[in-house]
Amino acid sequence: MASHHHDHGHSPGHSYGHAHDQRQAHDQRQGHDQRQGHDHGHGHGHSHAPTSFGRAFAIGIALNIAFVIGEGGVGLWSGSVALLADAGHNLSDVLGLAVAWGGATLARAAPTKRFTYGLKGSTILAALFNALLLLVALGAIVLAAVQRFSDPPTVAGLTISMVAAVGIAVNGLTAWLFARGSKGDINVRGAYLHMLSDALVSAGVVIAGLVIWKTGIGWIDPVVSLVIVALIFGQTWGLLRETVEMALAAVPRGIDYDGVEHALTTLPGVERIHDLHIWPMSTTEPVLTAHLVVPQGHPGDAFLSTAREMLHDRFGIGHATLQLERGDECDGC
Repeated sequence: MASHHHDHGHSPGHSYGHAHDQRQAHDQRQGHDQRQGHDHGHGHGHSHAPTSFGRAFAIGIALNIAFVIGEGGVGLWSGSVALLADAGHNLSDVLGLAVAWGGATLARAAPTKRFTYGLKGSTILAALFNALLLLVALGAIVLAAVQRFSDPPTVAGLTISMVAAVGIAVNGLTAWLFARGSKGDINVRGAYLHMLSDALVSAGVVIAGLVIWKTGIGWIDPVVSLVIVALIFGQTWGLLRETVEMALAAVPRGIDYDGVEHALTTLPGVERIHDLHIWPMSTTEPVLTAHLVVPQGHPGDAFLSTAREMLHDRFGIGHATLQLERGDECDGC
């Protein structure tokens, strides 16, 4: 994104048709190439998973698919709803890893005249789809668990613990694959935290299996499955809320709107700011457009570069379009 006129049409729900004076248009045309190159440096590689994590995604997905098949099979054989619930959770991990990997791949797709931002927004749609699908699966698990209360099956507690222990190893290893990138990349951090939390859930299943093995109390199994569902529901509901917000072009979580407004207002020569919009281009890349009133006229390319670097470094906004105005005539546009 560069600070020139035609880019403003991208701001959702707002039409920009302002007329600029000849001096501003001339100054912006002079610096167009320089600013365009600068913006591209911020816009790529800032948020989505680096190519080097493709192998980690592939290994993590393969491990979890193998474990889901094994755990689901043992769950059906032993009649353990807790194992089936945990297998469903691990299946969601496969979908989550696939979405993160697919989003990282699609984020590198080149923009076209039809899709001027590329296909970055598909990560929001995929996350929303996965959240809704997972809620349906959780409902099915709850129904099966409730039915088991009236007729608790005889389950092999030791078998449950052994299978869930394998889950701890699988999820722990997958989390380790993403540990080195968890601090610098939001997609990788999400995968890391998800897999780490799943290892803790599997630990809970191990404990339940050992209790069943020692006491023979079968109803502990559906209780544990309901606890697992509650834990997954909390994560899923948060994911659903955030993806719906993203689909509605809300200000991304973690970005302080007032802080951004104040930071832009305190830039040298800026008298006030209006029409500030911040929304997500994808699940990891926010976009900003704003009108800055600069009575002294266009302050030059260095001002724009400094402003964009500030937005990138302080707020993680790698795509910023700034429209400069000299007076009051555009305030109500």
